[in-house]
Amino acid sequence: MDNNNYHSPPPYQYSTYNYPHVPPPPNQQNPGLSSGPYPGHPPPGSVPYPQYSHYPPPPFYNTSGSGHLNYPYPGPPPPSAPPTSGPLEYSYPPSSHSTPITHQFHGYPPPPPMPTPPQSTLQSYGSFHHGSSHYLQHQNSGPLQPPDNQPNVPPRVSGEYSSNYHYQDSSSSVSGTTGNYDHINDGSMTRPSVYPSIDDLIENVHLSDSHKPSAPASPPAPSASLPSSPPKYHSGPLPMTNKYNGMGAIYGHPNSFSRWETSSTGQMEHPSVLASSHSTTHAETSHAQNMQLMAASSPKVSLKVLLLHGNLDIWVYEARNLPNMDMFHKTIGDMFNNSKITSDPYVSITVTGATIGRTYVISNSENPVWTQNFNLPVAHYAAEVHFVVKDNDVVGSQLIGTVMVPVEHLYGGEKIEGFFPILNASGKPCKAGAVLYISIQYTPIEHLSIYHHGIGAGPDYLGVPGTYFPLRRGGMITLYQDAHVPDGCLPILKLENGMQYVHGKCWRDIFEAIRQARRLIYITGWSVWHKVRLVRDDNSVSSTTLGDLLRSKSQEGVRVLLLVWDDPTSRSILGYKTDGVMQTHDEETRRFFKHSSVQVLLCPRVAGKRHSWMKQREVGVIYTHHQKTVIVDADAGNNRRRITAFLGGLDLLQKEGNMISRGHALGSVTGCPREAWHDLHCKIDGPAAYDVLTNFEERWMKAAKPYGIKKLKVSYDDALLRLERIPDVLGLSDAPCVSDDDPQSWHVQVFRSIDSNSVSGFPKDPKEATMRNLVCGKNVLIDMSIHTAYVKAIRAAQHFIYIENQYFIGSSYNWSTNKDVGANNLIPIEIALKIASKIRAHERFAAYIVIPMWPEGNPTGAATQRILFWQHKTMQMMYETIYQALMEVGLENAYSPQDYLNFYCLGNREAFDEGYPSERQSAANTPQGLGQKNRRFMIYVHSKGMIVDDEYVILGSANINQRSMEGTRDTEIAMGAYQPHHTWARKQSSPYGQIYGYRMSLWAEHLGVLDDCFTRPDSVECVRRVRQMGEANWKQYASDEISEMRGHLLKYPVEVDRYGKVSSLSGCETFPDVGGNIIGSFLAVQENLTI
Repeated sequence: MDNNNYHSPPPYQYSTYNYPHVPPPPNQQNPGLSSGPYPGHPPPGSVPYPQYSHYPPPPFYNTSGSGHLNYPYPGPPPPSAPPTSGPLEYSYPPSSHSTPITHQFHGYPPPPPMPTPPQSTLQSYGSFHHGSSHYLQHQNSGPLQPPDNQPNVPPRVSGEYSSNYHYQDSSSSVSGTTGNYDHINDGSMTRPSVYPSIDDLIENVHLSDSHKPSAPASPPAPSASLPSSPPKYHSGPLPMTNKYNGMGAIYGHPNSFSRWETSSTGQMEHPSVLASSHSTTHAETSHAQNMQLMAASSPKVSLKVLLLHGNLDIWVYEARNLPNMDMFHKTIGDMFNNSKITSDPYVSITVTGATIGRTYVISNSENPVWTQNFNLPVAHYAAEVHFVVKDNDVVGSQLIGTVMVPVEHLYGGEKIEGFFPILNASGKPCKAGAVLYISIQYTPIEHLSIYHHGIGAGPDYLGVPGTYFPLRRGGMITLYQDAHVPDGCLPILKLENGMQYVHGKCWRDIFEAIRQARRLIYITGWSVWHKVRLVRDDNSVSSTTLGDLLRSKSQEGVRVLLLVWDDPTSRSILGYKTDGVMQTHDEETRRFFKHSSVQVLLCPRVAGKRHSWMKQREVGVIYTHHQKTVIVDADAGNNRRRITAFLGGLDLLQKEGNMISRGHALGSVTGCPREAWHDLHCKIDGPAAYDVLTNFEERWMKAAKPYGIKKLKVSYDDALLRLERIPDVLGLSDAPCVSDDDPQSWHVQVFRSIDSNSVSGFPKDPKEATMRNLVCGKNVLIDMSIHTAYVKAIRAAQHFIYIENQYFIGSSYNWSTNKDVGANNLIPIEIALKIASKIRAHERFAAYIVIPMWPEGNPTGAATQRILFWQHKTMQMMYETIYQALMEVGLENAYSPQDYLNFYCLGNREAFDEGYPSERQSAANTPQGLGQKNRRFMIYVHSKGMIVDDEYVILGSANINQRSMEGTRDTEIAMGAYQPHHTWARKQSSPYGQIYGYRMSLWAEHLGVLDDCFTRPDSVECVRRVRQMGEANWKQYASDEISEMRGHLLKYPVEVDRYGKVSSLSGCETFPDVGGNIIGSFLAVQENLTI
């Protein structure tokens, strides 16, 4: 069975691109701010920067032979008048890269030819991401060639938890052929290796001559010190250890690199243990005559736990002589038709218990050939990389065996390649001669030049690699905060080139777009409520509901299609109606449009037919369709129409319209302050809007596909318009684009979390799926490019990250406990490691993360408390990582972890209105009653967005948790965009384009003030200033005295000490009025519901 403690989520793939080094930006003056209607807080105390000595840059190399991208980077612009009043005398600290670094490019030989695969059926559900490093539109033929020679890479030093945990793999980590693959806890001190002595398999082993390692960083130990048997792949002394952390990890500084070295070498001459049925193939000529069996560490050798932070370039070529795991079926087949029935193998790649890659399944083969390449992002503390060979079964899978590669052998940068024995739980071969042919090479983050310069400038930049949709150029983006922004409630923000930031009105723009549509209106939503009013400040249309507007447009001949999640708890059967647990109004909306030409398709979240009954129940009940898009045709001039799309976090739902009206008290519901919602949304014009349309069409075709008796219909109309048949609607190839010379142009890319159970059009051939950057879980193909986009953006960040998200849970494999919970997305650990790397480089970096005070629902309920518990574990892991980096460079007394990372939430408090009784009205001792007494309420953060360096923005429907990032759970959509004229790489200074204006507008809304230091969010002055304001706002929020709050950004109510320990805030362990532990509780509830 596949129900192992790995929790095997789908892998996180990433393709390695390279970007040329450019000189760092010089110090540049930053513009001031329009004072606007906001007076400032008292000026913060002066906070001097430390006088850092800049370390020399680490060496890095290009892993592609494509050469430099010869885009001319402009020199620094001359000083000019700031776009707003009050210039600031701020300058960024110089980069540690003082001079350009010369790249050396290597030509890489092609991979060895492989045997022709047997005539086996390739099952479409067995594919994983296999390393396509280009978009489909830019695909180069031929496999990605792994580099053979790379310079030495120093191991991480002590602060990264790691460099020296001692670790030994326990043979109990594999549970035999039952398929129960136990979780491997890398946090343990020592574990014996599962590998036995290899002497009984082969007397002499050696590395391939074509991949000999370079000279070790330190002199190898004398040969006499090496045991003659078994061979070990290590030279030089083990690293010294000097410190322990609270988790039992040992910290120290390695003084040598691990190197492949053996006590003897020899050549195998067709040993019987490696007999293969492919002896006459071309591959046999190139491999069998020089076949090498790669040995592993002795059971007595301690393995170091090291940080893998970068990319793994992995090839899984083939396996030979696998055992037949389907003996029962083989017997039945022999009885009836003498047909051969054997194993259906595939390989999962796991690190620290988290699955990061998976091959497709090959049916009926004991000698499968995959020849699949993976370029996988990793941010894991681990001792080994595991290649787990399994047999796919109708229900679950069976473990065949495992190959383990020690991480310390990867640190030198060499490619490890060869045949490895596949071992069972007892450390013995699962079958005589059973081997797996793989290659693996590690490239640390320092050597991946695509991350060195933020968003790249120039026409050669291709956006986020390894995604389904490519980067689209020449678009336009409108950014929105909340459903509606009243006029005059936010300050005027001046941008570059004399421009001003325009505060958009999202629902008003959606209303106008729908009203002006002539051909189509397509809407997807977690919830779409026909009674919602999109315009509330215009009496001429304020009474018009969404349902009335859509029915009116359908009567004009516009094709109106609604694709809404079918909440399984809401039903309308024979007059019996239930609203559903989530109150999405899906059945109510369907009934409203029942006798109109508006077509409403309620779409349940379903698992595939190949999944087990339990899996189908889990997916159908727990997970949702979470995308939120509105797609319309719009005027393109000359009597032509174009496609425009809206997407983000806003559902067309009443509670999304609850907003703060600056300077006015909110109305109340039953005498209690109304909870406002805060959200982010956007409008896309240009080529990328057609990708949003493609997503709708793929989903509609899948949801509308006839099943059962409906298949008997003679004709089938899917209701979608075929744009190619409508001459006045422009297609993608003719879509109007903004010139690259226009400083207001945008480059946009659409991302998704979705699987083949929710879309039509994914290829059935797994090899073709690989070419389209699709990955695979159990019996399903997956597009998980949202996670890919977040990881790429965080790794490329140079100065700061600003996040607003409804949830923030991830990287559970690096928690101190509960490592196997399955929240394996990389986002939190990537942020923490980004900050740690900047600390070691003596450079400033800051991360601001805004989340709800508590998740939607009852804060004392089991599910909410469990989510808060996971959130606390995520925070703790990040702060510990930052503190260790501060200790390494001796700055733990000068700075605290909160000088780099802070969490916030939103809240409001209102004074009593005129005419309100001076005494507090008596009310029940309930959360609602207490809220009424204290005029206090949370502003619910429903946003799902991230801003990086004021140059790149990601907005969409995806939360930062496993549900949204995995691709097989909730379906999501997002976009990533930037203005090519407003990037660090282009300007060599701080960009002041629309993204800068968007962040400043959000901060003005949250803080009620603009401060000059906000233009430099990475500075320690800004970090401490915002934290100081957030702490003051929290005290006002939690106080017994009722007073009107001007700012709404509250420091998240936890205590973070100088050592990075996160605990309850003294005197405020529970949320005011409503209760519930702020750091959560470990209460029993289904895991998949809360991560």
